[in-house]
Amino acid sequence: MTGAAADRRRLAVVSGGGTGIGRACAGALAGDGFDVVLLGRRGDVLEATAAELTGRPGWGTVTAARCDVGDPADVGAWVATLRSSADVVDVVVNNAGAPARRPTADAPLDDVAEAWLAAWRANVLSAVLLTTALTPLLARPGGRVVLVGSRAATTGGSTPSYVAAKAALDGWVLNLAAVLGPEGITANVVAPGYTEGTELVAGRIPPERHAALLAGIAAGRPAQPEEIAEVVRFLAGPGAGYVNGQVLTVDGGTRPPGT
Repeated sequence: MTGAAADRRRLAVVSGGGTGIGRACAGALAGDGFDVVLLGRRGDVLEATAAELTGRPGWGTVTAARCDVGDPADVGAWVATLRSSADVVDVVVNNAGAPARRPTADAPLDDVAEAWLAAWRANVLSAVLLTTALTPLLARPGGRVVLVGSRAATTGGSTPSYVAAKAALDGWVLNLAAVLGPEGITANVVAPGYTEGTELVAGRIPPERHAALLAGIAAGRPAQPEEIAEVVRFLAGPGAGYVNGQVLTVDGGTRPPGT
């Protein structure tokens, strides 16, 4: 790499970057020298995280931008603003998502539809909109798209609409990899198992459920967000250029029955 290309600062965009896995991904990438933009709906949370991560020796800058990545207008407006200051994006980490509501067994169909559409918008459409909007800016070659999925997509261990939404990412990444791969861009899913320190888990797991989850993990403990971020960091780096269209499960190992 020579000239202006050699002097260009690498840029990463992390959705849902204010807390949990997204925050850990932002820290890992900034620590590798990327300038990182955090996206999310809660501007105060994003600003606090950006302030905490910015200014560390050898790290890239971390900035915050309020953007609901499930809203086409919001995404379009933010990308238009980004284009005024950057013409290349190196990494997109689609971490934004949300737990899904489980309608009661006797819920009217309107309520069922509302719950499933909300899960789809939060966990699938958010990634589709941001990735689609940023695809023209992705580095060619060398761009990276990372989707944060879930181990639940293969175990079924969550609410039905959440399981289905995360499973959709596993299928979509195959198409992304096929379309973007010839241009030197990779697309992969990182599928965390039971992970502490996230808003998906905090206050939502009763003690008996916690114990049952640990019983199925060979490592005997939940993951930490930083451990998921290390896999994202690998996928964003130069050593992962031939890893494409994969679902990388990070769950501490499944304990065989009876052990």
